[in-house]
Amino acid sequence: MAIGMGKSDKGTRRARNEDFFYENGKQIGPLPNLYIVADGMGGHKAGDTASRLAVETFVEYVSETDRYSEKLDTLISGVNKANTAVYEKSLSDEECSGMGSTFIACTVCDDFAYVAHVGDSRLYKLSGDSFNQLTSDHSFVAEMVKAGRLTPEQAEHHPQRSVITRAVGTDIRVVADGLVIPIKSGDTILMCTDGLTTMVDDKAIKGILADEHSTLVEKTDALIQLANINGGLDNITLIIINV
Repeated sequence: MAIGMGKSDKGTRRARNEDFFYENGKQIGPLPNLYIVADGMGGHKAGDTASRLAVETFVEYVSETDRYSEKLDTLISGVNKANTAVYEKSLSDEECSGMGSTFIACTVCDDFAYVAHVGDSRLYKLSGDSFNQLTSDHSFVAEMVKAGRLTPEQAEHHPQRSVITRAVGTDIRVVADGLVIPIKSGDTILMCTDGLTTMVDDKAIKGILADEHSTLVEKTDALIQLANINGGLDNITLIIINV
């Protein structure tokens, strides 16, 4: 069983919120639950259009999928459907030209979390005393780190750390990473946009998630409040899932 709680905040510097999230603890299509975080990008109001359209297209696809379909295949196919919808909208509407969105979707079933992921929004798992990022950022600095041209510490402060190399809707096709993550009772999953992770370090995030005396609502509020205290330079969106 998984219990999730999501929240979004525009931060202290942005005029509008281009993030979008979805949480559903009940069966939808073949998925026993569904959680999504998307971070839109583009000029004018295209960012919020991209993230909302991606999520709504994905949810509609999943809801119409046969309930016996394989979970990870459903997630990845849903991302492809979302990519097509956003890409076609960007071509047909001049105000949406060039728009795109990060995208991360997760469903929890029995002893596993199934994840489809594009961009630099992240999924973490807290298990006992271990807290790890399980998705790989599709970003310029992440590729530089992999190539040995930047250290992880340098990447955190690099001026191009927000430049992503893969997004939903920017090209006619997209490649989503698919993950199957072992989980156990007591684990916590965090899904979030970079508005949280660029403002709050992993140690502070872990400390808030691990607080046994706080509710899910209190934890989501605390993470957003801390991101804003530390600058709130971007929209902040997160979902916490207790297994």
